[in-house]
Amino acid sequence: MSTPRPGESVQVDMPAAQVSERPARGAAGLPMLALVLVLIVLGVVVIVAGASADRAGALVPVGVVAIVAGAILGGGLNSVAPGEARVVQLLGRYTGTIRTSGLRWVNPFTKRHKISTRIRNLETDTVKVNDADGNPIEMAAVVVWQVEDTAKAVFEVDDFRAFVSIQAETAVRHVAGAYPYDSHENGSLSLRDNADEITAKMSDEIGARVASAGVKVIESRITRLSYAPEIAQVMLQRQQAGAVVAARQRIVEGAVGMVELALDRLTERDVVELDEERKATMVSNLLVVLCGERGTQPIVNTGSLYQ
Repeated sequence: MSTPRPGESVQVDMPAAQVSERPARGAAGLPMLALVLVLIVLGVVVIVAGASADRAGALVPVGVVAIVAGAILGGGLNSVAPGEARVVQLLGRYTGTIRTSGLRWVNPFTKRHKISTRIRNLETDTVKVNDADGNPIEMAAVVVWQVEDTAKAVFEVDDFRAFVSIQAETAVRHVAGAYPYDSHENGSLSLRDNADEITAKMSDEIGARVASAGVKVIESRITRLSYAPEIAQVMLQRQQAGAVVAARQRIVEGAVGMVELALDRLTERDVVELDEERKATMVSNLLVVLCGERGTQPIVNTGSLYQ
């Protein structure tokens, strides 16, 4: 998979889904629970009455049938909590999903898979990979995800939790190797300086990878980003050198502006007239005072400017 350009969507070649979620056929659970209880109680009463009557041979089988029917119907009752779903399967064929919370009833001969639809967090292991510049770095991320299509989560992959974990780590490795740790060119993305843009691209890639498993990625964030230990000290020195150079550049720019302002003010107010040589000397002295790391020692000139 190639690295997407800015503004492009991530394209991941995944097999087309064979099933998609649809509501399961069923009924409200409380009426069916009442019917089950009535059948069982009625069966017990009939058996007891038949055992004490002359026609026991006819009544006892009726009571047994009522109890068995109640037990079979009771097998179709499902208690669904909020944030859960039941994937219903009949003779190997997907028949629908129960998402309505509470007591529901479906065909008692179906097989039901319990699946959580709550929001989950996944923190990837710290992966070691080379960035776009070839520098070894360590990177980890946290992914917030949720099952969106229960049918795909159950039937499209063996274990959707393990699938999300592996695909998230794969996306982290791909993103870490597609961008440099530090940006050396203006306008180019880097892992350290463009966290929001990088995490957005990482979320898109993870979402594209796990979509076939019916999973929706809500958000992802980089939780660890550093150079590998073997080059961390060298890179720290390079960063410090870059910071020193940048600071020196700002100091020099400020000092030049102050010197220019001082010369302009002296000229505007006609305080003193300086020739080019004395201006150069003044500029040199001011730059030494303003750019020096240590405090300067002033020398008082008791003569004229030309002595």
